[in-house]
Amino acid sequence: MSDELSVNEYRQQRIENMEKLSEAGYPAFGEAFERTDRLDRLHEQFELEKPVAACGRIVAMRKMGKLAFAHVNDGSARFQLMIQRDVIGEDAFKAFKLLDLGDCIGVQGAFFLTKTEENTIAVKIWKLLSKSLLPLPEKFHGLSDVETRYRQRSLDLISNPEVMDLFKKRSKVMREIRSYLDQRDFLEVETPMLQQLAGGAAAKPFQAHYNALNVDVFMRIAPELYLKRLIVGGMDRVYEMNRNFRNEGIDRTHNPEFTCLEIYQAYGDMRSMQTLIQGLFLHIAETVFEKIEFEWMGHTIQLQTPWKEVSYHDLICEHLGANWFELDEAGMRAIAEEREVGLEDVMSAKEITHEIYDKTIEGTLIQPTFITRLPAELVPLANTCADDPELVDVFELIIGGKEIAPAYSELNNPLEQRKRFEEQAKSDESAIDHDFLTALEIGMPPTGGMGIGIDRFMMLLTGSDAIRDVILFPQLKPRG
Repeated sequence: MSDELSVNEYRQQRIENMEKLSEAGYPAFGEAFERTDRLDRLHEQFELEKPVAACGRIVAMRKMGKLAFAHVNDGSARFQLMIQRDVIGEDAFKAFKLLDLGDCIGVQGAFFLTKTEENTIAVKIWKLLSKSLLPLPEKFHGLSDVETRYRQRSLDLISNPEVMDLFKKRSKVMREIRSYLDQRDFLEVETPMLQQLAGGAAAKPFQAHYNALNVDVFMRIAPELYLKRLIVGGMDRVYEMNRNFRNEGIDRTHNPEFTCLEIYQAYGDMRSMQTLIQGLFLHIAETVFEKIEFEWMGHTIQLQTPWKEVSYHDLICEHLGANWFELDEAGMRAIAEEREVGLEDVMSAKEITHEIYDKTIEGTLIQPTFITRLPAELVPLANTCADDPELVDVFELIIGGKEIAPAYSELNNPLEQRKRFEEQAKSDESAIDHDFLTALEIGMPPTGGMGIGIDRFMMLLTGSDAIRDVILFPQLKPRG
């Protein structure tokens, strides 16, 4: 018998049970149910014979002659129910035995302790709140198929308590981030997700058309240029935690729709952001996870501060030789070939260097490491270093071989910014954000800015190997 046929048979059986329940006075889809509290709190409030009302989804059931036991789960915890024919009555007991795993019910009764000392509700009245027409995954194996878990997250949450726990922790992480920043006088703001120019990062955007204005728009790739407008306007500490969209590849650490935290602090710089992120990450680790050591991608990550700092130049020389920057392009290409790094014919020496860094060096940085003083060409929105205009005053935070957060001493010279935009646009005037340049000409104070990939941060904290594990509804290829 095929799996599909088996599911259809189960569904038909449940529909028949639903009809019988309805005839017995238990409509399949009931009204709101007033409960004493969530099940996790009911465990804390347990007191023998205390009256209680509870509700949840049936996740286990044992039906005997005059007695039945069931476990319900409301998303916070499981709780055992005891149903006795002599207590609830013959008709109600017969109807209860028609229930299936997955059905949502509400009960009224009193706390009771079984011989095995399990907290239990001795049921006096029960109501059917919602009939489940499809079976839950088999008890002992659960929902283990990865593709099905991502496509049917509802079943995944019901069947795998560790998945529910992960996403509860994600919610706590985001709440603690907000609390940490709010306590330091940062103001949470919202900026446009539909933008007429896709700026703030180098990435391919998703494009749409806005009918009311008859203009093409883009889903934002970053909120940076709007947040800096707010700094110009006098909001001296701002942050936004929201979605960015990039029309690029999907892999273990990339999803086209992802959550990013961007932070800007007027009268600060890259160093201000270093202090902020070390304090923030340590706070989250200790508050939500009660530890500062994590297993991720086969490595043990230690978040104890201070974190290592190394300049881009020194890191390259450490891995590629002290004379690397004295080599000509032919010499660099030879070393790239030895390391099996593919290069395009038109790459410059700086592009070759960064390609080798990206493919062979970044992944070796396991413990939290700040890479500083990057080539200016790589970061067009950052201030140059005071001692070397060829470099920018930035850091890239690498943990577990993955970039987690970049931060800049932001470029606030409007003339230099215009020049860099023009170089990027390559004579395409429409690609330049003139409104942002106008804001810069009003005057933006020295500012530190930082972006943190929340999804990758969650991967680290939960030891997840794939970004899809920490996103409730990741993007997937359509079936068929």
